[in-house]
Amino acid sequence: MFVFDASAIFRFIDREAGAERVRAAFRECARGMAEAQISAVQWGEVASVQRKRSGAQAEKRLLADLIDLQLHVIPVSAERAEQAAAIHVDRKIPNADSYAIELAMDSPEHVLVTADYDFKQVADLARIEFLPAK
Repeated sequence: MFVFDASAIFRFIDREAGAERVRAAFRECARGMAEAQISAVQWGEVASVQRKRSGAQAEKRLLADLIDLQLHVIPVSAERAEQAAAIHVDRKIPNADSYAIELAMDSPEHVLVTADYDFKQVADLARIEFLPAK
């Protein structure tokens, strides 16, 4: 199971370092060999950045394309929000990032795919695959 954060999605969209790895993960999902998830908080980050970059129409197209790639948006429940808040405060990582790591902690089979090296400080909490630096 792949858990993506916004940085991994933008590497894919922008065809930057690590884009091929994200593409390969989506191919695995298309073949039914894996699943891809993103926290609703990280999804919101993708939406807002894309809207700022290219406008509302491009944002809607991008989000639809990502859903077509079998990317599942996981809602944030009260319990998830509390767990993410604890990670945010206790481990001193950005709030949005705490939702990604919280989702990755759901199962030992989950792998958080990210280009954000802030996750190094929580690498003991879940499996994390870091995309190459730019």
